[in-house]
Amino acid sequence: MSEHLTDDQDDADLADDGDDVSGAPDPAASGPLLFEIPEALEGERLDKALATLAPAGLSRSRLRALVEGGAAERDGAVVRDARAKVKAGEAWTVALPAPAPARPLPEAIPLDVVFEDAHLIVVNKPAGMVVHPAPGATTGTLVNALLAHCAGSLSGVGGEARPGIVHRIDKDTSGLLVVAKSDAAHHGLSERFAAHDLERAYQAFAWSAPLTSDPRALGLPGVEDEGGGWLRVETRIDRHRADRKRMAVAKSGGRIAVSHLRTLAHAGPAARPAVSRVECRLETGRTHQIRVHMSWLGCPLVGDAVYGGRSRKAPGELGEAAVEALSAFPRQALHAATLGFDHPVTGEAMRFEAPLPPDMQALADALGL
Repeated sequence: MSEHLTDDQDDADLADDGDDVSGAPDPAASGPLLFEIPEALEGERLDKALATLAPAGLSRSRLRALVEGGAAERDGAVVRDARAKVKAGEAWTVALPAPAPARPLPEAIPLDVVFEDAHLIVVNKPAGMVVHPAPGATTGTLVNALLAHCAGSLSGVGGEARPGIVHRIDKDTSGLLVVAKSDAAHHGLSERFAAHDLERAYQAFAWSAPLTSDPRALGLPGVEDEGGGWLRVETRIDRHRADRKRMAVAKSGGRIAVSHLRTLAHAGPAARPAVSRVECRLETGRTHQIRVHMSWLGCPLVGDAVYGGRSRKAPGELGEAAVEALSAFPRQALHAATLGFDHPVTGEAMRFEAPLPPDMQALADALGL
């Protein structure tokens, strides 16, 4: 099984969603922008209409993100649906946030470096670290740490001495990432991710268990038994209609998402396990894909506050230590454990494994999994 990228960030978005980073607005530009919809734009999507009217340098994808973040108002009412149809004569206000620093600054943050050469670096990211600076997380990120660690050894990505981020994992997910240090590595790695030409596997702890013997799971559209204990899950994933920070399985729209899931061990009754240890492999890499698919199967990740895993209660039959460990686990129990690919410059076959971090290993020990 080949697989793509992340539990939390869509690698396809980094390459092909049309987000024009180079066309970002002037960093000095902030504050409200005022728009009046002309007759020629009657019935257009909000993001498209705003992009047509916006000053040069403010891309449609940037405006879509601003709308979904609550920055757009019509007659004083916030509208978060970028697909909403506009009407001629409407007055819209879009608040531009204060600009973040143009370039991340190096920070001497310790890194768990698994491999490094002149072209790339593989790191084992701890839970709690954001990969790339973003509003609300402009310091303490993996990029800040890499700028300090790789000082003097970045040969240039896109003409700048900066690390090339070709994939991401969520802040509260731990595990392996590969980052380019040169343009040649950046292009080669990007092509491998786009072609799903790499090995990537996650370890997770979940409530219940995704089992091929579960008739409820196999009764869901797009779920099938592919043999060897593996479930293949294929759905569409899109933004949740009511909560734009969440993703959800959608009947239409969004993007196709394919996951391969296998229960490695479970605790509790065999017919209805209370909790399980799961291997997750991704054929596509949509935002929150593993977390969405596991929740949709009725098996949310332990500790996942967004998709229902934080609210579950462990049955007392698991024992006091297990119940306490499950209730106290502070994050989604997800770890990027295996990463394999051909070196983008030398062609050498490379494969790395990262053991469970201490918090997940302690959970495994308490559960006997």
